[in-house]
Amino acid sequence: MTRADRFRCFLDYFLTNFPEPKTELAYNTPYELIVAVVLSAQCTDKRVNLVMPALLAQFPTAAHLGAATAAAVFPYIRSISYPNNKAKHLAGLGRMLTEEFAGEVPSQLEALQRLPGVGRKTANVVASVIYNLPAMAVDTHVFRVSRRLGLVPGTATTPLAVEKALVRHIPEGLVNKAHHWLILHGRYVCVARSPKCSICPLAASCAYFGKHFGKAVAHVPTPTG
Repeated sequence: MTRADRFRCFLDYFLTNFPEPKTELAYNTPYELIVAVVLSAQCTDKRVNLVMPALLAQFPTAAHLGAATAAAVFPYIRSISYPNNKAKHLAGLGRMLTEEFAGEVPSQLEALQRLPGVGRKTANVVASVIYNLPAMAVDTHVFRVSRRLGLVPGTATTPLAVEKALVRHIPEGLVNKAHHWLILHGRYVCVARSPKCSICPLAASCAYFGKHFGKAVAHVPTPTG
């Protein structure tokens, strides 16, 4: 099966079964989303959603967050991974948003990446989710799933290489959706340890499944569309 075939199976299945994927982070405004995404690095969305209400009650806007110290932010995110660093990032992010962007979250990737705690992945998430731009955020799920499925070559060994390989083959209007599809598939089916190949609807077109299970491919679900 060619890479183009695999992309077709992937896109056909999710367009048919999950045409409107959404982030599992809870948010109402761009400010709330960027704070949540910064907190979500190496942490579950479930945990982030648990701490966000109290954090936002205390720091409801970028101005409130920017006026705070890292020490003031820390108690609200102590249960999040790397709370010390993230408290510093959030205080700095609030200040920069207030002082340089009038409290608004910018849409340009370059501007987003200037914000404390915002790397390329976080910038791509914000650009994709808030501004519907064709940005592919590559987290651990996207990296793992795209390589297992055979959507990207084995030589794509960095997040940036995976990002470029994916956007090269996904229609521009579907890039932001494909980001969510890959994340959700990695979170619930193509998990890091013991992937659930027996229930995977993409197994018939999956490079990993073909390599490890071979002839059993005829007995797994086939993507529709």
